[in-house]
Amino acid sequence: MPLLMLVLIFAAAAAAIWLAGVQLSRQTDILDDRLHLGSALGGLILLAVATNLPEIAITVSAAATGNIGVAVGNILGGIAIQTVVLVVLDLFGTRGPEPLSYRAASLSLVIEAVTVIGILGVVIAGSQMPASLVAFRLTPAAVLIVLVWVLGLFLVQRSQKSLPWHEQGHAPGSQAKPRGHSKGTSPKNAKPPSTARSVTIFTIAAAVTLAAGVALERSGDAIAGQMGLSGVLFGATFLALATSLPEISTGLASVKQGDYKLAFSDIFGGNAFLPVLFLVAVLISGKPVLPQAQSTDIYLTALAILLTLVYMLGLIFRPRRKVLGMGVDSLIVLILYLLGVGGLFAVASAG
Repeated sequence: MPLLMLVLIFAAAAAAIWLAGVQLSRQTDILDDRLHLGSALGGLILLAVATNLPEIAITVSAAATGNIGVAVGNILGGIAIQTVVLVVLDLFGTRGPEPLSYRAASLSLVIEAVTVIGILGVVIAGSQMPASLVAFRLTPAAVLIVLVWVLGLFLVQRSQKSLPWHEQGHAPGSQAKPRGHSKGTSPKNAKPPSTARSVTIFTIAAAVTLAAGVALERSGDAIAGQMGLSGVLFGATFLALATSLPEISTGLASVKQGDYKLAFSDIFGGNAFLPVLFLVAVLISGKPVLPQAQSTDIYLTALAILLTLVYMLGLIFRPRRKVLGMGVDSLIVLILYLLGVGGLFAVASAG
C-alpha cells in the first residue's frame, strides 16, 4: 500500500483504541464493583489487562508470524513510554501547586514500582540464558516473570489492608479520599448499566481493541519498512505510543477526579503486566523469546528501570515544587526519556 494509506490506517486504528479504551475503563470499573474484586485486583489485573489489550494483540500477531523483534520491542518500549504517560498526567491533569507524585504518595505505590523493577531485572537475566533451555514450550525466565508478578499482586493487596506504618503508609497531605474513589463517580441521574450490558460493552470494546492492535502492528511494520526504520525502533517509539493511548485516556479521567493514586497504580500495574506477555509469545511461537533480545531491547529495559526509579524516589521524597507545569520528577523522566530515545537510535545504528 502507499505510505499515505498506511498512515491513515495506523491513525484510524489508534483512534479506535482510544475510544474503545474509554469504554474498557468504564466497564472495568462497573464489573470490578459488581464482581467484588476490590480496588487492588481491579486496578492491577482487570484494568491492566484491559488497557494492555493492544499490546496483547500485537504480541500474539507478531509471535504467530515469527516477527519476534516487534513483539519484544513493543513490550519493553511500551513500559518506558507508559511511564512517560505519568508526565502527561502530571502536566495536563493536575491542578494546583502540588505535582502528581506529591498527591499520590503511598507505600503501596512504592511496592508496585519495586515489582516493576524486579520483573525487569528478571527480563535482563532471562536475555542471557541459553536459547536451548526450553521445556514444554516454556522458558525459566518467562515462568519466573509470572511468579514475580503474582507475588507483587499479593504484596500490593496486602499493603492496602495492613501496613506496620503510620497512616497505613499514606503520606500526609496526599489525596484525602481512598484510591479508587473515582470509580464510583457517575453523572447525576445516570442509571448504571446492568451487569450483562457491561459485559457486552466490555467484550465489544475488547474486540475492537484487539482488531485495532493487529491493524497497528501490520500497518506499523509496513510503515517502518517504507521509512527505513527497524521493527525494534518503530515498536519502541511510534507503536508503543499508539498502544499507550488507553492509559492516557483512563489516567486523565482518574487524575481530573482527584484519584491520583489510581492513576499511578494503573501505570505501574500495566508495566508489571506487560512482561507477562513474554510467556504468551513463547507459548505461541514455541521459541525462547528473551534469549533473542537485541542490544536495543536490553537498553529499553534499563531505561524503563531508570524511569521507574525516578518516580519511586518522587513518591518517597515528594518534591512539592512544579517546574514548567510539572513535578521535578516528571521533568527528569521526560528529559531522560528524550535522551534515551536518542541513545536508542545510536545503539541501533551501532548494532
